[in-house]
Amino acid sequence: MGFLSLLPVASFPVIKVLLITAIGLLLALDSISILGEDARKKVNQLVFYVFNPALVGSNLAKTITLESFVEMWFMPVNILFTFILGSALGWILIKMTRPPKRMEGLILGCCSTGNLGNLPLIIIPAICEESGSPFGDSEVCYEYGMTYASLSMAIGAVFIWSGVYNIMRISSSRKEDISSEVSRLLISSGEISETHYDNFSEIVNPTEDAMDDAYTLLPQDAESQEKVSISSKIAHHLRRISNNSSLRAIFAPSTLGAIIGFVVGVISPLRDFFIGSSAPFHVIEDTAYMLGEAAIPTLTLVMGANLLKGLRGTSTPLWTIVGIVVVRYILLPVMGVAVVKGAVHFNLVHSDALYQFVLLLQYALPPAMNIATIAQLFGAGESECSVIMLWTYSLASIAVTLWSTFFMWLVA
Repeated sequence: MGFLSLLPVASFPVIKVLLITAIGLLLALDSISILGEDARKKVNQLVFYVFNPALVGSNLAKTITLESFVEMWFMPVNILFTFILGSALGWILIKMTRPPKRMEGLILGCCSTGNLGNLPLIIIPAICEESGSPFGDSEVCYEYGMTYASLSMAIGAVFIWSGVYNIMRISSSRKEDISSEVSRLLISSGEISETHYDNFSEIVNPTEDAMDDAYTLLPQDAESQEKVSISSKIAHHLRRISNNSSLRAIFAPSTLGAIIGFVVGVISPLRDFFIGSSAPFHVIEDTAYMLGEAAIPTLTLVMGANLLKGLRGTSTPLWTIVGIVVVRYILLPVMGVAVVKGAVHFNLVHSDALYQFVLLLQYALPPAMNIATIAQLFGAGESECSVIMLWTYSLASIAVTLWSTFFMWLVA
């Protein structure tokens, strides 16, 4: 099929996303104020804790089997490549543009992680239903396309909430500590010497390990020391593990939903209990699927509302925005073609054209919408994120359409 004949097939799904985004933007206007700042935060929490886990889990359980997962083993590797290549390009961009420290995590997140869930779930079924689709029968295309998109969404959720979440958490916490500022003032006034700065900081802000060391140095009798060394220390370490924010992020609700959906999908007895109209507990699957259907339109509406800050303007460096656009829409897609075609050449990827299209599409998507959610959760970089999302999603109407058309022409 010709490139121009495939162009309308690729453009309609992107237009759908832009229309929903525009509605979200209108709902956030001060004259309407349905999606004000407080409302967006509450809706983001609802998406984070309820809609996204239900969407990931229900789609994965319904479409993934052990046999299909074995056939698609390269997709997790491909997504890992997008994350590694995007992170490397983002690091180079940071070194070139030298943005504020608090923005480094946001830039790395936008460069490394694309919208691997929502957009494929919209684009792929829409392409399958178009009369000029190069992927054959619409029903077969839809069934396999939803399987590919669901796995992409699940794996993408794991990368976002285990990798990008922690990168942005660390970046958002890079603020001047009060004690450090006091110490610098004392140094500048000559009251303490610079050589004693570290000791002063240690006294003002003793670390947890230091507190533990101080605790163990207290005089104790043999019985109490035995209690501390066995029961108290075990309880203490368990509390530290349970309170570890990085560990909690790895097992974020979307990640747990992906794990549950994957387990139900690949284990046949569990699948027979939950999946299908004749399954004894199919009502649970129907309920989760119903909740999950609300995730994509809700998150897209919130993304549109978040763009209002971008329209009002912030101090986001221009070259940072340009760099992210170049990384996401030029460099990564070109690298993706090389990676996927190399995998096909070495027989690492089977010959299904739709599967290869999904692998290629993962390199040409705008930044993940959940990055805006993470920015709001930490209360850092929200305005800058709004500007970045405004430009990347505005240009997505052109970039994603052109790359989708090229990818379909390449694999068809």
